[in-house]
Amino acid sequence: MTTTATTGRPLEPHDVGGGGTQEAPGVHHRPTLVRRRHFPGTNVQAQLLSRSVRMTLRPVLSLWARASALPWPADLIDSVGNLLPPIEGTRCRPAKLPNCEGLWVETPDVGSGRVVLYLHGGAFLCCGVRTHRRLVSRISAEAQAPVLMVDYRMLPAHSIDDAVDDSVDGYRALLAAGWHPEQIVIAGDSAGGYLSFMVPLRLRDEGLPAPAAVVALSPLTELDPGRKLAHPNADRCALLPVSAAAELFRLARNIEARKAMDPGAQARMCPVDHDLRDMPRTLIQVGSDELLLPDAEVMAERLAEAGNECELQVWERQLHGFQSAADLLPESRRAIAEIGRFIRHAVPDGLLDVGLPDGSCDS
Repeated sequence: MTTTATTGRPLEPHDVGGGGTQEAPGVHHRPTLVRRRHFPGTNVQAQLLSRSVRMTLRPVLSLWARASALPWPADLIDSVGNLLPPIEGTRCRPAKLPNCEGLWVETPDVGSGRVVLYLHGGAFLCCGVRTHRRLVSRISAEAQAPVLMVDYRMLPAHSIDDAVDDSVDGYRALLAAGWHPEQIVIAGDSAGGYLSFMVPLRLRDEGLPAPAAVVALSPLTELDPGRKLAHPNADRCALLPVSAAAELFRLARNIEARKAMDPGAQARMCPVDHDLRDMPRTLIQVGSDELLLPDAEVMAERLAEAGNECELQVWERQLHGFQSAADLLPESRRAIAEIGRFIRHAVPDGLLDVGLPDGSCDS
């Protein structure tokens, strides 16, 4: 991978500015450099958290990979989110989208110049707005922006394409509410990172304007587990066993095969396989030992090869989804601060002189 490596200097606004610019027909995009930043150090709390997750959650995921057809209580996981309220002072209100629900999350003193569309992780199988609202409230505070979370449809009852459709509906709802594309940042973690890349690609196919930026936290960008199987992190990741990635690929492929029986259905491509020209500027965060490190690295490389600005932050030995552990880990709080910095630079204050949109996507 072609990169520029840094370890601590916050990037200036021009460092993260501008995605690949559109060129005249026949003119090739010039590749750019991936701005790779390494964040060293792992404290005792992070090490203990990783060990506990390895001994508890990872075996459960390994068991699911062997018996995914059993009636696993996916809804129960989202219910656990009731134990994770948003940070103090946060206002949450429901939103209605065409085929799913959403949730507005706003911390005190959010501005009117930018908004975030957030797509939660959970392997397209579990989690939702309740499991992620505390993390999202922290992002709202750091970005100084309201956030619309999309509770998209999930496997196995629905396909990944349905999740993409719901995510695009969330973006359309923001436009309908009065937000401008230049004010919108799409963010997501894990499977939500997959969706955060798929939405701009779908928007381009539909002739809609792209958002200002993308933030992807430990994104899944390639369902085929082959690259992950061959990577040293296959045995290092504290949370995700390779068997779970392989089973997710099998499950998604089977659902897509059934959908392919529809004459109007089109074959789905993963983000890394798309034409990535003219994608929004992007921030990717990932732990150095994660199973999804190769997904993050390959996506960053291909974005840069297509002429887009991409910052890849690799956090030493951090757990998959470590940003959600901000109550425990200083690294998590620093990572969220980096997310806020990136969003504020991507959509600077005063970019558009408009008031707060009318909130017409509320229920």
